[in-house]
Amino acid sequence: MAKFQAPKGTRDFYPDQMAVRTWITDCWRRVSVRNGFVEYDGPTFEQLDLYRVKSGDEIVSQLFHFVDRGGREFALRPEMTPTLARMVGARAQGLPKPIKWFCMPPMFRAERPQRGRLREFIQWNVDILGENDVIADADCMFVIIDMFRELGLSPGQVELKINSRALVASVLTIAGFPEDQLDPVYAVLDKRDKLPGDAFAEAIAELTPDKRQQETLVALGSARGPQGLESVRKLINGNEPGLAHHQDLARALDLLAAMGVGEYCVFDMGVVRGLAYYTGIVFEAFGKGSLQRAICGGGRYDKLLAGVGGPPMSGVGFGVGDVVIQDVLTELSLLPASIGQTDALFVIDVDPKLFERVLSLTSELRGRGVAAVYSYKRQSLVKQLKQASTRGAARAVFVDRETADRDVVGVKDLGTGAQASIPVRALLEDPYQAIEESA
Repeated sequence: MAKFQAPKGTRDFYPDQMAVRTWITDCWRRVSVRNGFVEYDGPTFEQLDLYRVKSGDEIVSQLFHFVDRGGREFALRPEMTPTLARMVGARAQGLPKPIKWFCMPPMFRAERPQRGRLREFIQWNVDILGENDVIADADCMFVIIDMFRELGLSPGQVELKINSRALVASVLTIAGFPEDQLDPVYAVLDKRDKLPGDAFAEAIAELTPDKRQQETLVALGSARGPQGLESVRKLINGNEPGLAHHQDLARALDLLAAMGVGEYCVFDMGVVRGLAYYTGIVFEAFGKGSLQRAICGGGRYDKLLAGVGGPPMSGVGFGVGDVVIQDVLTELSLLPASIGQTDALFVIDVDPKLFERVLSLTSELRGRGVAAVYSYKRQSLVKQLKQASTRGAARAVFVDRETADRDVVGVKDLGTGAQASIPVRALLEDPYQAIEESA
Protein backbone atom coordinates (compact mmCIF):
# COMPACT_ATOMS: atom_id res chain seq x y z
CA MET A 1 0.00 0.00 0.00
CA ALA A 2 1.29 3.47 -0.90
CA LYS A 3 2.46 5.65 1.96
CA PHE A 4 1.09 9.15 1.52
CA GLN A 5 2.73 12.29 2.86
CA ALA A 6 1.77 15.95 2.95
CA PRO A 7 2.60 17.64 -0.38
CA LYS A 8 5.99 19.35 -0.52
CA GLY A 9 5.81 22.89 0.81
CA THR A 10 2.74 22.23 2.99
CA ARG A 11 2.38 21.31 6.67
CA ASP A 12 0.41 18.94 8.84
CA PHE A 13 -0.85 20.65 11.98
CA TYR A 14 -0.93 18.14 14.82
CA PRO A 15 -2.48 19.55 18.01
CA ASP A 16 0.81 20.93 19.36
CA GLN A 17 1.62 22.67 16.06
CA MET A 18 -1.97 23.86 15.75
CA ALA A 19 -1.70 25.38 19.21
CA VAL A 20 1.29 27.48 18.09
CA ARG A 21 -0.51 28.56 14.93
CA THR A 22 -3.59 29.53 16.92
CA TRP A 23 -1.46 31.42 19.45
CA ILE A 24 0.06 33.49 16.62
CA THR A 25 -3.25 34.15 14.84
CA ASP A 26 -4.92 35.05 18.16
CA CYS A 27 -2.19 37.65 18.62
CA TRP A 28 -2.84 39.01 15.14
CA ARG A 29 -6.57 39.23 15.81
CA ARG A 30 -6.10 41.02 19.15
CA VAL A 31 -3.75 43.56 17.62
CA SER A 32 -6.06 44.14 14.65
CA VAL A 33 -9.18 44.66 16.71
CA ARG A 34 -7.62 47.01 19.24
CA ASN A 35 -6.29 49.12 16.38
CA GLY A 36 -9.77 49.53 14.92
CA PHE A 37 -9.77 46.94 12.11
CA VAL A 38 -12.62 44.57 11.26
CA GLU A 39 -12.23 41.09 9.82
CA TYR A 40 -13.21 39.94 6.33
CA ASP A 41 -12.45 37.04 3.99
CA GLY A 42 -12.89 36.06 0.35
CA PRO A 43 -12.80 32.99 -1.90
CA THR A 44 -9.84 30.62 -1.87
CA PHE A 45 -9.51 30.99 -5.66
CA GLU A 46 -10.10 33.90 -8.04
CA GLN A 47 -10.16 34.49 -11.78
CA LEU A 48 -6.59 34.27 -13.06
CA ASP A 49 -6.99 37.62 -14.84
CA LEU A 50 -7.39 39.36 -11.48
CA TYR A 51 -3.75 38.55 -10.72
CA ARG A 52 -2.65 39.30 -14.29
CA VAL A 53 -4.13 42.81 -14.01
CA LYS A 54 -2.18 43.46 -10.82
CA SER A 55 1.16 41.78 -11.57
CA GLY A 56 1.34 40.97 -15.29
CA ASP A 57 1.55 37.66 -17.16
CA GLU A 58 4.77 36.65 -15.41
CA ILE A 59 2.78 36.03 -12.22
CA VAL A 60 1.08 32.99 -13.78
CA SER A 61 4.13 30.75 -13.36
CA GLN A 62 4.12 31.52 -9.62
CA LEU A 63 0.51 30.42 -9.07
CA PHE A 64 -1.40 27.20 -8.70
CA HIS A 65 -3.89 27.72 -11.52
CA PHE A 66 -6.44 25.57 -13.31
CA VAL A 67 -9.16 25.62 -15.93
CA ASP A 68 -12.69 24.68 -14.85
CA ARG A 69 -15.21 22.66 -16.87
CA GLY A 70 -16.43 25.82 -18.56
CA GLY A 71 -12.95 26.71 -19.81
CA ARG A 72 -12.51 29.56 -17.30
CA GLU A 73 -9.06 30.17 -15.81
CA PHE A 74 -8.74 30.37 -12.02
CA ALA A 75 -5.89 30.46 -9.51
CA LEU A 76 -5.56 29.69 -5.81
CA ARG A 77 -4.97 33.02 -4.11
CA PRO A 78 -1.27 33.86 -3.62
CA GLU A 79 -2.11 37.09 -1.79
CA MET A 80 -5.17 39.01 -0.61
CA THR A 81 -4.75 42.53 -2.01
CA PRO A 82 -6.44 41.83 -5.39
CA THR A 83 -9.41 40.20 -3.64
CA LEU A 84 -9.61 43.15 -1.25
CA ALA A 85 -9.56 45.60 -4.16
CA ARG A 86 -12.29 43.64 -5.98
CA MET A 87 -14.52 43.43 -2.90
CA VAL A 88 -14.13 47.08 -1.93
CA GLY A 89 -14.59 48.16 -5.54
CA ALA A 90 -17.95 46.35 -5.67
CA ARG A 91 -19.32 48.33 -2.71
CA ALA A 92 -17.04 51.37 -2.62
CA GLN A 93 -19.80 53.94 -2.48
CA GLY A 94 -21.58 52.36 0.47
CA LEU A 95 -18.60 51.61 2.71
CA PRO A 96 -17.75 54.18 5.43
CA LYS A 97 -14.28 55.65 5.01
CA PRO A 98 -11.59 54.99 5.96
CA ILE A 99 -12.01 51.28 5.38
CA LYS A 100 -9.91 49.36 7.93
CA TRP A 101 -10.01 45.63 7.25
CA PHE A 102 -7.88 42.63 8.20
CA CYS A 103 -7.88 38.91 7.41
CA MET A 104 -5.80 35.79 8.14
CA PRO A 105 -6.50 33.35 5.30
CA PRO A 106 -4.43 30.50 3.84
CA MET A 107 -2.40 31.46 0.74
CA PHE A 108 -0.84 29.35 -2.01
CA ARG A 109 2.25 29.94 -4.13
CA ALA A 110 3.70 27.54 -6.70
CA GLU A 111 7.34 28.23 -5.88
CA ARG A 112 10.27 26.27 -4.56
CA PRO A 113 9.90 25.86 -0.78
CA GLN A 114 12.70 27.44 1.24
CA ARG A 115 13.33 28.79 4.70
CA GLY A 116 10.45 31.04 5.69
CA ARG A 117 8.55 30.42 2.42
CA LEU A 118 6.22 27.51 1.79
CA ARG A 119 3.65 26.72 -0.88
CA GLU A 120 0.81 27.00 1.62
CA PHE A 121 0.86 29.39 4.55
CA ILE A 122 -1.29 31.65 6.69
CA GLN A 123 -0.94 35.39 6.08
CA TRP A 124 -2.11 38.30 8.19
CA ASN A 125 -3.24 41.16 5.95
CA VAL A 126 -4.01 44.63 7.27
CA ASP A 127 -5.23 47.43 4.98
CA ILE A 128 -6.57 50.97 5.17
CA LEU A 129 -8.44 52.31 2.13
CA GLY A 130 -9.98 55.67 1.36
CA GLU A 131 -7.55 57.86 3.33
CA ASN A 132 -4.98 59.94 1.42
CA ASP A 133 -3.25 61.51 4.40
CA VAL A 134 0.04 60.02 5.58
CA ILE A 135 -1.58 59.36 8.95
CA ALA A 136 -2.98 56.17 7.40
CA ASP A 137 0.54 55.03 6.46
CA ALA A 138 1.75 55.71 10.01
CA ASP A 139 -1.25 53.94 11.55
CA CYS A 140 -0.67 50.88 9.36
CA MET A 141 3.01 50.73 10.28
CA PHE A 142 2.14 51.15 13.95
CA VAL A 143 0.10 47.92 13.75
CA ILE A 144 3.22 45.99 12.70
CA ILE A 145 5.16 47.35 15.66
CA ASP A 146 2.22 46.71 17.98
CA MET A 147 2.42 43.08 16.85
CA PHE A 148 6.16 43.03 17.58
CA ARG A 149 5.56 44.31 21.09
CA GLU A 150 2.75 41.81 21.66
CA LEU A 151 5.09 38.97 20.68
CA GLY A 152 7.93 40.27 22.84
CA LEU A 153 10.17 41.47 19.99
CA SER A 154 12.27 44.47 21.05
CA PRO A 155 13.86 47.27 18.96
CA GLY A 156 17.16 45.49 19.49
CA GLN A 157 15.80 42.45 17.67
CA VAL A 158 13.69 43.91 14.84
CA GLU A 159 13.38 47.17 12.94
CA LEU A 160 10.97 48.66 10.44
CA LYS A 161 12.75 50.18 7.44
CA ILE A 162 10.74 52.94 5.79
CA ASN A 163 11.09 54.68 2.42
CA SER A 164 9.00 56.24 -0.36
CA ARG A 165 8.90 54.99 -3.94
CA ALA A 166 7.51 58.37 -4.98
CA LEU A 167 10.52 60.06 -3.36
CA VAL A 168 12.95 57.68 -5.08
CA ALA A 169 11.20 58.33 -8.41
CA SER A 170 11.57 62.10 -7.93
CA VAL A 171 15.30 61.82 -7.21
CA LEU A 172 15.85 59.54 -10.21
CA THR A 173 13.85 61.81 -12.52
CA ILE A 174 15.86 64.82 -11.37
CA ALA A 175 19.03 62.83 -12.07
CA GLY A 176 17.87 62.26 -15.65
CA PHE A 177 16.67 58.67 -15.55
CA PRO A 178 13.84 58.07 -18.08
CA GLU A 179 10.59 56.67 -16.70
CA ASP A 180 11.00 53.34 -18.49
CA GLN A 181 14.28 52.77 -16.62
CA LEU A 182 12.91 53.34 -13.12
CA ASP A 183 11.75 49.76 -12.48
CA PRO A 184 15.24 48.25 -13.12
CA VAL A 185 16.71 50.86 -10.76
CA TYR A 186 14.14 50.02 -8.09
CA ALA A 187 15.07 46.36 -8.41
CA VAL A 188 18.77 47.08 -7.85
CA LEU A 189 18.14 49.38 -4.89
CA ASP A 190 15.81 46.81 -3.34
CA LYS A 191 18.63 44.23 -3.46
CA ARG A 192 21.22 46.55 -1.94
CA ASP A 193 21.43 44.76 1.40
CA LYS A 194 21.70 41.38 -0.33
CA LEU A 195 24.63 42.39 -2.57
CA PRO A 196 28.28 42.85 -1.61
CA GLY A 197 29.59 46.37 -2.16
CA ASP A 198 31.42 45.55 -5.40
CA ALA A 199 28.42 43.64 -6.78
CA PHE A 200 26.15 46.61 -6.00
CA ALA A 201 28.61 48.92 -7.80
CA GLU A 202 28.66 46.60 -10.82
CA ALA A 203 24.87 46.51 -10.92
CA ILE A 204 24.79 50.31 -10.88
CA ALA A 205 27.36 50.51 -13.69
CA GLU A 206 25.18 48.21 -15.80
CA LEU A 207 22.21 50.52 -15.32
CA THR A 208 23.92 53.66 -16.59
CA PRO A 209 27.32 54.76 -17.93
CA ASP A 210 26.70 58.30 -16.68
CA LYS A 211 29.04 59.02 -13.74
CA ARG A 212 26.69 61.58 -12.11
CA GLN A 213 23.80 59.14 -12.27
CA GLN A 214 26.02 56.45 -10.79
CA GLU A 215 26.95 58.80 -7.95
CA THR A 216 23.25 59.50 -7.35
CA LEU A 217 22.50 55.77 -7.11
CA VAL A 218 25.41 55.22 -4.72
CA ALA A 219 24.13 58.09 -2.57
CA LEU A 220 20.62 56.64 -2.61
CA GLY A 221 21.93 53.19 -1.75
CA SER A 222 23.74 54.47 1.33
CA ALA A 223 21.02 56.87 2.58
CA ARG A 224 19.81 55.71 6.00
CA GLY A 225 18.61 57.35 9.19
CA PRO A 226 18.14 61.10 9.83
CA GLN A 227 21.37 62.02 8.06
CA GLY A 228 20.41 59.91 5.07
CA LEU A 229 17.01 61.59 4.89
CA GLU A 230 18.73 64.99 4.90
CA SER A 231 21.14 63.89 2.14
CA VAL A 232 18.19 62.86 -0.02
CA ARG A 233 16.58 66.28 0.52
CA LYS A 234 19.73 67.85 -0.92
CA LEU A 235 19.50 65.55 -3.97
CA ILE A 236 15.97 66.85 -4.59
CA ASN A 237 17.50 70.30 -5.17
CA GLY A 238 14.29 72.27 -4.64
CA ASN A 239 12.07 70.14 -6.87
CA GLU A 240 8.52 70.76 -5.56
CA PRO A 241 7.02 67.27 -6.11
CA GLY A 242 10.16 65.73 -4.62
CA LEU A 243 10.00 68.04 -1.59
CA ALA A 244 6.34 67.10 -1.05
CA HIS A 245 7.20 63.38 -1.03
CA HIS A 246 10.14 64.06 1.30
CA GLN A 247 7.87 65.95 3.70
CA ASP A 248 5.33 63.09 3.68
CA LEU A 249 8.03 60.59 4.59
CA ALA A 250 9.48 62.82 7.30
CA ARG A 251 6.00 63.39 8.72
CA ALA A 252 5.30 59.63 8.81
CA LEU A 253 8.46 59.12 10.86
CA ASP A 254 7.45 61.98 13.18
CA LEU A 255 4.00 60.46 13.66
CA LEU A 256 5.47 57.08 14.55
CA ALA A 257 7.74 58.79 17.07
CA ALA A 258 4.69 60.54 18.56
CA MET A 259 3.00 57.13 18.83
CA GLY A 260 5.90 55.97 20.98
CA VAL A 261 7.39 53.47 18.52
CA GLY A 262 10.07 55.59 16.88
CA GLU A 263 12.86 53.41 18.25
CA TYR A 264 11.66 50.57 16.01
CA CYS A 265 11.69 52.74 12.87
CA VAL A 266 14.43 53.91 10.52
CA PHE A 267 14.48 55.63 7.14
CA ASP A 268 16.28 53.41 4.63
CA MET A 269 16.44 54.29 0.93
CA GLY A 270 17.38 50.68 0.13
CA VAL A 271 13.80 49.54 0.79
CA VAL A 272 11.86 50.05 -2.41
CA ARG A 273 9.59 46.95 -2.54
CA GLY A 274 9.76 45.27 -5.91
CA LEU A 275 6.02 45.18 -6.64
CA ALA A 276 5.10 47.77 -9.24
CA TYR A 277 1.73 48.70 -7.74
CA TYR A 278 3.28 50.54 -4.77
CA THR A 279 3.01 54.28 -5.33
CA GLY A 280 4.14 56.02 -2.13
CA ILE A 281 5.56 55.14 1.26
CA VAL A 282 6.86 51.56 1.48
CA PHE A 283 8.15 49.65 4.49
CA GLU A 284 9.72 46.34 5.38
CA ALA A 285 10.50 44.78 8.75
CA PHE A 286 13.80 43.00 9.28
CA GLY A 287 15.44 41.04 12.04
CA LYS A 288 18.69 42.37 13.46
CA GLY A 289 21.98 40.67 14.26
CA SER A 290 21.87 36.99 13.39
CA LEU A 291 18.23 37.41 12.32
CA GLN A 292 18.95 39.64 9.31
CA ARG A 293 16.00 38.55 7.21
CA ALA A 294 12.81 40.12 5.96
CA ILE A 295 9.83 39.50 8.23
CA CYS A 296 7.03 41.42 6.53
CA GLY A 297 6.40 44.36 4.24
CA GLY A 298 3.89 46.61 2.61
CA GLY A 299 3.19 50.11 1.40
CA ARG A 300 0.82 52.55 -0.25
CA TYR A 301 -1.02 51.56 -3.42
CA ASP A 302 -3.17 54.38 -4.78
CA LYS A 303 -4.02 52.98 -8.23
CA LEU A 304 -4.80 49.34 -7.57
CA LEU A 305 -8.55 49.69 -7.00
CA ALA A 306 -9.05 51.46 -10.30
CA GLY A 307 -6.88 48.84 -11.99
CA VAL A 308 -9.34 46.06 -11.13
CA GLY A 309 -12.39 48.02 -12.23
CA GLY A 310 -13.21 49.92 -9.04
CA PRO A 311 -13.33 53.66 -8.42
CA PRO A 312 -10.12 55.63 -7.75
CA MET A 313 -9.28 55.10 -4.08
CA SER A 314 -6.08 55.22 -2.09
CA GLY A 315 -4.86 52.28 -0.05
CA VAL A 316 -2.04 51.21 2.25
CA GLY A 317 -1.43 47.79 3.74
CA PHE A 318 0.92 44.98 4.62
CA GLY A 319 1.14 41.20 4.88
CA VAL A 320 2.86 38.90 7.40
CA GLY A 321 3.22 35.14 6.97
CA ASP A 322 2.98 32.74 9.90
CA VAL A 323 6.01 30.71 8.77
CA VAL A 324 8.58 33.48 9.13
CA ILE A 325 7.03 34.77 12.37
CA GLN A 326 7.21 31.34 13.95
CA ASP A 327 10.81 30.92 12.74
CA VAL A 328 11.84 34.23 14.31
CA LEU A 329 10.09 33.51 17.60
CA THR A 330 11.64 30.05 17.75
CA GLU A 331 15.14 31.39 17.12
CA LEU A 332 14.68 33.93 19.91
CA SER A 333 13.01 31.43 22.30
CA LEU A 334 9.92 33.65 22.51
CA LEU A 335 7.28 30.95 22.06
CA PRO A 336 5.64 30.32 25.45
CA ALA A 337 6.33 26.90 26.93
CA SER A 338 2.68 26.48 27.91
CA ILE A 339 1.26 26.69 24.37
CA GLY A 340 -1.23 23.87 23.91
CA GLN A 341 -2.25 23.64 27.54
CA THR A 342 -5.87 24.28 28.32
CA ASP A 343 -7.88 25.67 31.19
CA ALA A 344 -9.91 22.47 31.26
CA LEU A 345 -11.02 20.81 34.46
CA PHE A 346 -10.36 17.07 34.53
CA VAL A 347 -13.09 15.37 36.53
CA ILE A 348 -11.76 12.26 38.29
CA ASP A 349 -13.85 9.48 39.80
CA VAL A 350 -12.07 8.30 42.93
CA ASP A 351 -14.83 5.70 43.39
CA PRO A 352 -15.90 3.99 40.13
CA LYS A 353 -19.37 3.62 41.58
CA LEU A 354 -19.75 7.41 41.33
CA PHE A 355 -19.08 7.59 37.58
CA GLU A 356 -22.61 8.81 36.89
CA ARG A 357 -21.91 11.73 39.23
CA VAL A 358 -18.74 12.44 37.19
CA LEU A 359 -20.84 12.61 34.03
CA SER A 360 -23.43 14.84 35.70
CA LEU A 361 -20.83 17.27 37.08
CA THR A 362 -18.93 17.38 33.76
CA SER A 363 -22.17 18.16 31.93
CA GLU A 364 -23.03 20.96 34.38
CA LEU A 365 -19.58 22.52 33.96
CA ARG A 366 -19.80 22.35 30.18
CA GLY A 367 -23.25 23.90 30.31
CA ARG A 368 -21.71 26.89 32.10
CA GLY A 369 -19.12 27.30 29.36
CA VAL A 370 -16.29 25.57 31.23
CA ALA A 371 -14.04 23.11 29.39
CA ALA A 372 -14.40 19.85 31.30
CA VAL A 373 -13.16 16.35 30.44
CA TYR A 374 -12.94 12.93 32.09
CA SER A 375 -11.40 9.55 31.49
CA TYR A 376 -13.40 7.17 29.31
CA LYS A 377 -11.90 4.21 31.17
CA ARG A 378 -12.43 3.32 34.81
CA GLN A 379 -8.83 3.29 35.99
CA SER A 380 -6.69 4.15 39.00
CA LEU A 381 -6.39 7.61 40.48
CA VAL A 382 -2.71 7.77 39.45
CA LYS A 383 -3.51 6.98 35.82
CA GLN A 384 -6.33 9.52 35.74
CA LEU A 385 -4.03 12.22 37.13
CA LYS A 386 -1.42 11.32 34.54
CA GLN A 387 -4.04 11.63 31.82
CA ALA A 388 -5.08 15.02 33.20
CA SER A 389 -1.48 16.19 33.02
CA THR A 390 -1.05 14.83 29.48
CA ARG A 391 -4.17 16.67 28.39
CA GLY A 392 -2.73 19.91 29.77
CA ALA A 393 -5.63 20.37 32.20
CA ALA A 394 -5.42 23.26 34.62
CA ARG A 395 -7.14 21.52 37.55
CA ALA A 396 -8.32 18.14 38.66
CA VAL A 397 -11.73 17.77 40.33
CA PHE A 398 -12.11 14.68 42.54
CA VAL A 399 -15.53 13.06 42.83
CA ASP A 400 -15.57 10.76 45.87
CA ARG A 401 -17.89 9.63 48.66
CA GLU A 402 -17.82 13.11 50.19
CA THR A 403 -19.27 14.43 46.94
CA ALA A 404 -22.24 12.15 47.32
CA ASP A 405 -22.69 12.75 51.06
CA ARG A 406 -21.94 16.49 51.41
CA ASP A 407 -21.97 17.77 47.79
CA VAL A 408 -18.29 18.70 48.07
CA VAL A 409 -15.44 17.99 45.65
CA GLY A 410 -11.69 18.04 45.98
CA VAL A 411 -9.92 20.47 43.63
CA LYS A 412 -6.21 20.39 42.83
CA ASP A 413 -4.30 23.02 40.87
CA LEU A 414 -2.10 20.91 38.60
CA GLY A 415 0.32 23.78 38.16
CA THR A 416 0.99 24.70 41.79
CA GLY A 417 -0.10 21.50 43.49
CA ALA A 418 -2.45 23.39 45.84
CA GLN A 419 -5.49 21.35 46.86
CA ALA A 420 -8.69 22.03 48.81
CA SER A 421 -12.29 20.86 49.32
CA ILE A 422 -14.90 23.12 47.65
CA PRO A 423 -18.72 22.89 47.64
CA VAL A 424 -20.00 21.84 44.22
CA ARG A 425 -22.14 25.00 43.99
CA ALA A 426 -19.07 27.16 44.59
CA LEU A 427 -17.13 25.23 41.93
CA LEU A 428 -19.89 25.80 39.38
CA GLU A 429 -20.02 29.52 40.16
CA ASP A 430 -16.23 30.03 39.98
CA PRO A 431 -14.27 27.01 38.68
CA TYR A 432 -10.93 28.84 38.88
CA GLN A 433 -11.27 30.48 42.30
CA ALA A 434 -8.12 30.77 44.40
CA ILE A 435 -7.42 27.56 46.27
CA GLU A 436 -6.76 27.83 49.98
CA GLU A 437 -5.09 24.67 51.22
CA SER A 438 -7.40 22.59 53.41
CA ALA A 439 -6.16 22.05 56.97
